[in-house]
Amino acid sequence: MSPAPDEDRRWLDAAAAVSARGRPLSAPNPAVGCVIVRGGRVVARGWTQPGGRPHAEAMALAALGGDASGATVYVSLEPCAHASPRGPSCADLLVAARPARVVAGQQDPDPRTAGAGLARLRTAGIATDLVPSPACAAALAGFLLRITAGRPHVTLKLALTLDGAIALANGQSRWITGAQARAHCHAERARADAILVGGGTLRADAPRLDVRLPGLEPRSPQRWVLTRGQAPKGWNAVADIAAPQAFGSAQWLFVEGGAGAAAAFLKADLVDRLLLYRAPILVGSGLAAVADLGLETLDAAHGRWDRDRACQLGSDTLTIYHRRR
Repeated sequence: MSPAPDEDRRWLDAAAAVSARGRPLSAPNPAVGCVIVRGGRVVARGWTQPGGRPHAEAMALAALGGDASGATVYVSLEPCAHASPRGPSCADLLVAARPARVVAGQQDPDPRTAGAGLARLRTAGIATDLVPSPACAAALAGFLLRITAGRPHVTLKLALTLDGAIALANGQSRWITGAQARAHCHAERARADAILVGGGTLRADAPRLDVRLPGLEPRSPQRWVLTRGQAPKGWNAVADIAAPQAFGSAQWLFVEGGAGAAAAFLKADLVDRLLLYRAPILVGSGLAAVADLGLETLDAAHGRWDRDRACQLGSDTLTIYHRRR
């Protein structure tokens, strides 16, 4: 008898949570999570390793010596079915390991797999289920968008005063938010494989855009600048953010500023997630967070964002929104 759907979703949530350990170092492969359950408890888990190999299933199966008999394998993305010079497909590894059942939370949109992974398992006599999981879809959003839309998942970060400014009128912006909010922002940077500012911000502030949290420094993302000119050494330039594959193989893009860059992504409807860090200060006639969006009526501004959650970071408040699609 198959477990109840709620139990499947609970284990898929766990697989999605495990997958976060591979992000973003698994690029160009997606960060996938795998949890192997036997007798109601986790006996192995794995996530995609740096550079994309080994895959999550291979890591979890290796912890069991390649024998998953009697177990249920929960994986956030359908096991791959295509051959690679870097190792066997996960579908073939699972066939050899002989689990009782394999449950995937998201079908792989890559045409090299796209249903073939689960089909291979069924042909081998292994029970399979595709249980759509919001947690798995969210954990794989960058990969899914890159495959289906040719672009990364985009998070726009804004650090604001209570009256909506990102800097004083003279341009001074260090620091609007406190240490806890800035540390949280660096943790968000560590989850992205690309980070972008506008050309004006680059020239005015010369930002480092690295991760300065102990132990997470190697996760500093690629640096991009929105400009029609050339980028300085160590940076990548992009002129048309809406062009297919404008950011190459990047799956998770973190946009930090300034007002022109924020407006460009919002006008192109490319922002999927919005982080608003708000400090309890007032500055009066400061610099606006977002340049003109060209809206002619307020109706066009409504119904676009859903509030996810809010939390306190020292004296500052973080509110997270998702674009309603």
